[in-house]
Amino acid sequence: MPDHPRHETKHEHQPDEPVERAATDHAQHGASAGEHAGTHAHGHHGGHDKHAGHSVAMFRNKFWVCLVLTIPALIWEPMLQQWFGYTAPEFPGSRWIPAFFGTLVFLYGGWVFLQGAYRELVDWLPGMMTLIALAICVAFLYSAAVTLGYEGHALWWELATLVTIMLLGHWIEMRSIFQAQGALKELAKLLPDMAVRIAGDDQTEEVSVDQLNDGDLILIRPGASIPADGEVKQGKSSVNEAMITGESNPVIKREGDKVIAGTVNGEGSLRVEVTGTGDKTALAGIMRLVEQAQSSRSRAQALADRAAFYLTFVAIAAGVATFIAWLAFGATLHFTITRVVTVLVIACPHALGLAVPLVIAISTTIGARNGLLVRDRRGLEEARTLDAVVFDKTGTLTLGEHRVIDTVAAEGVEADEALQLAAAVQRDSEHAIARALLASAEERGLTVPRTQNFQAIPGHGVQATVDHREMRVGGPALLRKFEIEPDAALREAAERFGESGQTATYLVEGRRALAVFALADAIREESYEAVKRLHDEGIEVVMLTGDSEAVAHAVAKKLGIDTVFAQVLPEQKAEKIKELQSQGKRVAMVGDGVNDAPALVTADVGIAIGAGTDVAVEAGDVVLVRSDPRDVPRIVALSRASYRKMVQNLWWAAGYNIVAIPLAAGVLAWAGILLAPAVGAILMSASTVIVAINAQLLRRADL
Repeated sequence: MPDHPRHETKHEHQPDEPVERAATDHAQHGASAGEHAGTHAHGHHGGHDKHAGHSVAMFRNKFWVCLVLTIPALIWEPMLQQWFGYTAPEFPGSRWIPAFFGTLVFLYGGWVFLQGAYRELVDWLPGMMTLIALAICVAFLYSAAVTLGYEGHALWWELATLVTIMLLGHWIEMRSIFQAQGALKELAKLLPDMAVRIAGDDQTEEVSVDQLNDGDLILIRPGASIPADGEVKQGKSSVNEAMITGESNPVIKREGDKVIAGTVNGEGSLRVEVTGTGDKTALAGIMRLVEQAQSSRSRAQALADRAAFYLTFVAIAAGVATFIAWLAFGATLHFTITRVVTVLVIACPHALGLAVPLVIAISTTIGARNGLLVRDRRGLEEARTLDAVVFDKTGTLTLGEHRVIDTVAAEGVEADEALQLAAAVQRDSEHAIARALLASAEERGLTVPRTQNFQAIPGHGVQATVDHREMRVGGPALLRKFEIEPDAALREAAERFGESGQTATYLVEGRRALAVFALADAIREESYEAVKRLHDEGIEVVMLTGDSEAVAHAVAKKLGIDTVFAQVLPEQKAEKIKELQSQGKRVAMVGDGVNDAPALVTADVGIAIGAGTDVAVEAGDVVLVRSDPRDVPRIVALSRASYRKMVQNLWWAAGYNIVAIPLAAGVLAWAGILLAPAVGAILMSASTVIVAINAQLLRRADL
């Protein structure tokens, strides 16, 4: 097998990146704790790895064990017996039960937080692990002192419930992250384990995918997943590429067409020559881009990291101030310690640490499922601020292939009939005009009749017999050679086509011109909607092309494009981007990622479109798997929706602490409102869950 399945094992066994960036890094394949320890925790400060060696299963198991151990501590707690009016069974040593089980919970469940705090302090990056460790250590040491004779009231049940609830919060957090990180895991599952290779004498053998080599011929049976990139050598079938390109409709594949590893064959069988295996497949390229996006830095992430870093110091300072203030007011040490523990717990920047990474993970996953591969997070982040989108014309707004875009037929002749006849005449020709006529007829569902006596007329056109009719197809030179005068309607249409930079091609029978066709690089049907959606978002649409002014403005007029730069050489495209930027505009460039690389890099957001199987495009911030310009406004929509969720989460996480810390410190004690440490832990965990749920709502965004 290729290397992809490593992603799966990472999710299950080695979630060892920091949760502050867990959503951006947990998919890193082949990474170890040693590789990532010290990489990053709070933006620009260096780093530590808060969850090295941790897993969802570990937090889940510790939670359930600690929950069971906490129950005896609660039942035999004298304070709870007094509150709820019951008496626990008494026997020699029963008074030590809260201390015994509280200590077990501290050592077994709290050890993970103590380890995390140690790593944070070694890296001089105190964070949420430090706060939790401080809280449980203060509670443990104070309770141990009381149990051994110091005057006061032990906090064993508070300590046990606190650790248990914190474990529950971390379990929920990591589950949310791994669920959001499903993109790579799901992509890894697309590749089958086995392939059917065709040996000599048309014999087949089943081999593992990692045994395939370039040039091998493989059999793809109906309903089977395609194990490698390749080219169809025999057969015809429809292939479901939705999982790779986001294209909902099956794509017809016939001899000469490319197929992508991980896609699913339809009803027919295909014989495919392998052109890419393992890390050279499109699927592997997509996975690399998803990984890259998840590990790339976001400005919003850096802001959240810094906020969490400073909040740690605020929490510690608040704890110290709470301790001093309550002792100064004459409160008991038991009351004061309880307030300090509650402050430290409730101020943990859990929600703040999760606010942005979870949105990043979910938006990256949504993008991948819709054929939008985010290579650099900052590109997606900038997309919401765009003022102008610059499209390269050929192959982006247009098909990059000529088609019949208009037909004017003589009186008594149907346009479709004329196209059928012209395509038939050109059936045996290799000329670009012939391909355009044949492709146009096929796309319109027309049946092209058989011909006889095909003959080229060098420099003028071609001729053939179609249903016993002598037909010719060619340009104006053909009419001059045979001294044919088209009627006024055809002559005016040909002049109009020429003024728009389109090629006029005639269909002639005998000495009569039956029709004239306008051939040009056909505009993609999707381009009309793409331009409209961008205009609806208040974004200017610009077109760059090396074509003539006439051709460029004809396309721009049809699409409603605002600004046109024509006759632009590839090396001049970046200068046009700078020209727009000099006007104060934030500009996205949409191109093929090869000839347009300088312009893609120069733009504020580079979008490589039409990558197809070549997804490893280095120039673009975002790679569009499909050649669909409608994906450009989808990027803007995803960017804006992601940003809204980030802002909402940051406001909730920060605003929660503005209210929660003073409440935990006891500012409303005069009104009888006091939070127990366990209640503080519940509120802190609840804020994390709220942030996680709000991030999940991003999945409902309409792209």
